[in-house]
Parts: sequence; C-alpha cells; structure tokens
Amino acid sequence: MAELTGADRVRADAAARGLEVEIIERPAARSLEEAAELMGITPGDIVKSLVVKRSDDTYVFALVPGGRKISWPKLRAVVGVNKLQLPDASLALAATGYERGTITPLGSTTAWPVVADASISGRRVSMGAGEHGRSLFVDADRLIDAFGATVADISDPE
Repeated sequence: MAELTGADRVRADAAARGLEVEIIERPAARSLEEAAELMGITPGDIVKSLVVKRSDDTYVFALVPGGRKISWPKLRAVVGVNKLQLPDASLALAATGYERGTITPLGSTTAWPVVADASISGRRVSMGAGEHGRSLFVDADRLIDAFGATVADISDPE
C-alpha cells in the first residue's frame, strides 16, 4: 500500500475525530505577513503548531497564533514541568512524522497532548497541513474539543 501523504494523514485523522478541515494549496511565503496576505487572513489567524520536548523525551504540541511566541514560563507552568525546549528538526520529524513548517497535531505519528493559546479560541484558523505548499483551515474551538486540548495563556507578543 502506498504511504499516505501528510495531507492524507491530516484528512484521515480529522475525519476520525469528526472534525471538518479545509486543505488548500498555497504558494510559499517568505514571511508570516506574506502568508496571511496570500490566504486573505490576518497574521493572527495563522496558528503555528510547535512541538515542544519535555526532559523525559515526551512532547507536547503548543498552538500559538502568528505574531506571538511561546512564553516559556507560562507553558512550563501549564505543562507542570521545569524544563522544555524546541527540539531540532530531526527530533521534531521523528516525534510527529512531519517536517518543520508542516507540523500539525492532526495525523501526527504520535498523539502528543495539545496546549492551545487562549487567544485562538472562537476563530477560524489556518495551520500546517502535513506537507509543504498546503495549509488547512479549521474552527479553533472544534479543534480544541477534538483533541481535548488544554487552553491557557501560553504566549507573549513577538
């Protein structure tokens, strides 16, 4: 059987969770602002799925909107650990099955816990779709529900 593409894995996981997603093709963008303009949305509607490594070699997905960055003290408090780090690209790929820039909790090879920044609630957001040149759109509240995600203030302005 042919290996599923990243977008196929995203679609299959979304369907299994009863989550409606729209995957679009888009040209590469050189910046957050350019990506938002290409998709006709604001930079804050683009959510980065950051895979964060705990000291015990387990991971957590942190969903942070464009224009904001992880607040490490806030995220450590929510996750309940005193050490977190962004893994290198090879570890992120091994943890999720996705290359950097395409990472999403949907279809990840391991279902790590999801922590969503509170500011994405109530919005339709765009995020990685498992492969380069594609983005997905999803209702953030439904995504949060589908993963039983923790919602907390985990970011600061960039």
